[in-house]
Amino acid sequence: MYSRKKQLKAIDRLLTIMEELREQCPWDKKQTIQTLRHLTIEETYELGDAILDNDLTEVKKELGDLLLHIVFYAKIGSETNDFDIADVANEISDKLISRHPHIYSDTIVANEEEVKQNWEQLKLKEGKKSVLEGVPKSLPAVVKANRIQDKVAGVGFDWEEPQQVFEKLKEELEELQHEISEDNASKIEAEFGDVLFSMINYARFLKVDPESALERTNKKFIKRFQYLESKAKEIGKSLQDMTLAEMDVYWNEAKNSLEKGTEK
Repeated sequence: MYSRKKQLKAIDRLLTIMEELREQCPWDKKQTIQTLRHLTIEETYELGDAILDNDLTEVKKELGDLLLHIVFYAKIGSETNDFDIADVANEISDKLISRHPHIYSDTIVANEEEVKQNWEQLKLKEGKKSVLEGVPKSLPAVVKANRIQDKVAGVGFDWEEPQQVFEKLKEELEELQHEISEDNASKIEAEFGDVLFSMINYARFLKVDPESALERTNKKFIKRFQYLESKAKEIGKSLQDMTLAEMDVYWNEAKNSLEKGTEK
């Protein structure tokens, strides 16, 4: 690992390169905060994929891409005299110090949960009207539900035991089944949403990240289905021409042969 001096030198090198690109590259010169937004979101998802795959080489690369975006935004901000990279770094440093009074002041905490509760209380003291103000509106629904539940739990609005959450989940499933039997389309959707919300809450009590869990299942399904496609091609059949029983043979074969020891 590099020394602090070399780390700072590397950051300074990136800042210099960003200045040169902004002055000399036709594409970089045209970019605005608005035009970079969708690219930043894409890079964030690519980092998420690398983390799920536990590919640390890719994690390093994707972190570099995100760091470039941060430097890019700061450079644009400096050109309009709104902020620069020092403002960005100082802002987050000041926030970290104020949000960690158990480190930088005399507040005493017993565990991680008390740290999270203090965090939410401090944000309210800073002028936020609701603990939910910090949940971005554009978050994917699963991530948003998880963040909502995590934040309200931080101020004590929570179940006490996982079993209570499980019972609530069963209750929501029964309500969904009732609306299905009544063939009430609008209520079916509402109750289905309640089931998903309860599942996400239950995941939190099980210390499972629901977004990561679902994405791992997506990846697993894709691998198994592509295995099925390749086997169908080997025997000269299209999936449309295969029976479910035939496909099930290769599906089970995929479960046994792909990523042994990690899939169940």
